[in-house]
Amino acid sequence: MPSYTAPVEDMLFLFEKLRDNKKYNELEKYKEVSSDLVKDILEEAAKINQNLILPLAKIGDENPAVLENGVVRTPPGYKEAYQKYIEDGWTSLSCDPKYGGQGMPKTVSAFFDEMLSSASLSFKLYSELSIGAYNCINHHASEEIKNRYLPKIVEGKWSGTMCLTEPVCGTDLGLLKTKAEKQSDGTYKLSGQKIFITSGDQDLTENIIHLVIARATDSPAGTKGISLFLVPKFAVNEDGSVGPRNGVSTGSIESKMGIKGSATCVLNFDGATGYMIGKKDKGLSAMFTMMNLERIVVGIQGLGISEIAYQNSLAYAKERKQGKTNNTKSSNGADLIIEHADIRRSLLNMKSIIEGERALCFWLSQQTEVSLNHPNEKVRQEASDFVSLMTPVVKSLFTDLGMEITNDAMQIHGPDHPDSSRPVHPHTHPPGHCKSSFSIIFRTIFKHFCQKFGLGSKKSTCLMKIKVVALDK
Repeated sequence: MPSYTAPVEDMLFLFEKLRDNKKYNELEKYKEVSSDLVKDILEEAAKINQNLILPLAKIGDENPAVLENGVVRTPPGYKEAYQKYIEDGWTSLSCDPKYGGQGMPKTVSAFFDEMLSSASLSFKLYSELSIGAYNCINHHASEEIKNRYLPKIVEGKWSGTMCLTEPVCGTDLGLLKTKAEKQSDGTYKLSGQKIFITSGDQDLTENIIHLVIARATDSPAGTKGISLFLVPKFAVNEDGSVGPRNGVSTGSIESKMGIKGSATCVLNFDGATGYMIGKKDKGLSAMFTMMNLERIVVGIQGLGISEIAYQNSLAYAKERKQGKTNNTKSSNGADLIIEHADIRRSLLNMKSIIEGERALCFWLSQQTEVSLNHPNEKVRQEASDFVSLMTPVVKSLFTDLGMEITNDAMQIHGPDHPDSSRPVHPHTHPPGHCKSSFSIIFRTIFKHFCQKFGLGSKKSTCLMKIKVVALDK
């Protein structure tokens, strides 16, 4: 089993030394978040990740989630660990105290996300989408919806999902087929199928709150006709208790190369009751509140996996002997492989990339808080522009480098272990669809370029004006 020691000192260094951010320091709500408080939080976070959650990585890899009689069963030990996890309040770390949260900044919750990604990404994914759903509901839902659903999500008794992809559409969501038919009581009946839904079903929580994009029967085609709906697995009664089963079922779960303990589901919606979140036909912009935060978290996954891969490679290089180095002074046989120049180069490359990523992630977390909470609208918008630009960069760069680092880590371990028993093997997963991230980066830069120079918002018009400007120069 891999070993892991949470890099608490490195995290505290960033929290203390990179706080000289004028706009971030103007946020009144975090004035009382001291280094001592953060240290206490991170030390407790380290304990639960190292002692309770880390063993679940191997368990989940050897005992994948399974679908039995229409219900997803998580690997052994997940239920008990999840109960302790929510009892200690880790799902509520960055949530609003109004709904039972602890109100910590994202600079702190990002550190915890990294630890959790290192310890067991499969386990982490069962609560990760809940925070995204919380943020989306908190920003776009009515007060009635917030008061009914958010306290249980914050507590961890209910979880959340993000339902976008369908068999006919991935990134091109304008092609979606899921329909929403309005009812006389203001609710909607949703019918359709969603695929690749992370944690779409499980046996850890009392209820699952699906955020689903669909098209109302009278809405136009394309992305301009997409609305967002909240669809619970079980109906919620007026008193907040869980009621009868809604029309949502799990068709199948994916067989994956890695993160086998996490259930990636096909969900069928058969006249499922849903509630519209935000404005009609504006669902995609509302969903992006959740998607953008999830993109950052996916980048943090790459960082967390890189950290545990580096730690285990370093430990192995300090105990494995093989061959003689060029400048060896040993007369007692082989040298430790850490004495070989190429091994040292590889380890130092891992370490420098990881520390740079962690610093960038901390800075981006600060900018995210400024974009959400600064009293000055202009400052909020500037920070939001930075976040929009850097979010796909963090997602694609951190996951690509995570693959590179874990592959290097496996090279350092060499053929000494069969694949199934390599300490870094359960943590090596292919990154997401990063090429789509680069198109998002281009669109973001393009949009702000056109706005800055007054060239209009339509792509064709803007391109023509850019050509004219270039010719004039």
